[in-house]
Amino acid sequence: MFIGEYNYSLDTKGRVALPAKFRSSLGREVVVTRGLDNCLFIYTKAEWKNLAEKLSSLPISQANTRAFSRLMLAGAMDVKIDSQGRAMLPDYLRKYAGMKKKVVIAGLYNRLEMWDETKWNAYKSKTEKEGNAIAEQLGELGV
Repeated sequence: MFIGEYNYSLDTKGRVALPAKFRSSLGREVVVTRGLDNCLFIYTKAEWKNLAEKLSSLPISQANTRAFSRLMLAGAMDVKIDSQGRAMLPDYLRKYAGMKKKVVIAGLYNRLEMWDETKWNAYKSKTEKEGNAIAEQLGELGV
């Protein structure tokens, strides 16, 4: 289970360290893809396989399912984790997420999200202000 919020920096080669406490669960290779809200999603290989199977079973006759599958699947890249626990992020994914130097890695149970630090702080601030309204909507869903 991935939880928590961690601050890191991209090096000049586009590498970023992943939280030490997650490295054994992540293994030696992860899948990084375009996430929602202009962040990156990071999945273990097993969790990615589950998601990819679900996406591939969606009806291709619906424009929204095609678009979402393209976003997630075509944007994905297998990324090896080096001996120092760093992942080399492809340039196109760093550009998609607007990552400059400082990043935040957030644990979200079955995946990690990686954000440009400035974008994360803006998103978090906005979400915290809307927390009560969000909680009410989730209550309607039984959460």
